[in-house]
Amino acid sequence: MRFALLGSGSEGNALVVEVGQTRVLMDCGFSLSETTARLFRLGLTPEQLHGIVVTHEHGDHIGGVARLARKFSLPVFLTHGTLRSQNGAFADLPSVNEISPHHLFSIGEVKVQPYPVPHDASEPVQFVFGDGVRKLGVLTDTGSSTPHIEAILNGCDALVLECNHDTDMLANSEYPYNLKLRVGGRYGHLNNFDAGELLARLDCSKLQHIVAAHLSHKNNSRELAVDALIRAMPDIADKIAVATQSEGLSWRQIE
Repeated sequence: MRFALLGSGSEGNALVVEVGQTRVLMDCGFSLSETTARLFRLGLTPEQLHGIVVTHEHGDHIGGVARLARKFSLPVFLTHGTLRSQNGAFADLPSVNEISPHHLFSIGEVKVQPYPVPHDASEPVQFVFGDGVRKLGVLTDTGSSTPHIEAILNGCDALVLECNHDTDMLANSEYPYNLKLRVGGRYGHLNNFDAGELLARLDCSKLQHIVAAHLSHKNNSRELAVDALIRAMPDIADKIAVATQSEGLSWRQIE
């Protein structure tokens, strides 16, 4: 089992997970040509994908889903709320599947467990991917944690965790007041400190990879995000990677 990120940030997000011969894309916030180029960078083509799972309807996550699915006849999996938010834009896709935020399903060899998160969207979810033995947990686009989130992410072998902003940088940024409230609020995005605190509460005994993701260009830095995670759990320093907007993250193998 392995995973990689095509890109992570407010300008576009996508993650690919591979189990055996099955490859699933989580979100697609890039144009068709950009998605193809970023897949090629990972040694893949769109024809090698077997489905797209969608977390929520914000453009940096869903903007490229319909075009990619339509061109390459890929099934799409999303909640009823996310689908409803598209006002019929997905109606002509070859295969659209509504999922429960709580029920496990499979795409080929990839087991997919959705779970609900607090975010300002219509029925948003995040996912844990697995092969029956190993688990990759993904948590971005949430303003806060919940006991259910932490129960779902306990014992993962790899974790992609939002470290969106530094609270002081956001407070002193040029963002309008309402945007500061949105980003830093319960239904916004996870800050560095809260990401570290969440990580410290998890069972990380099996953790092989921890990826800081969805970093803000204006209100965060790689160094601040990594430092917050290390402060929370000093023994994971050698397991931390950072996913970027331009480069994403190269393949990581989960043993």
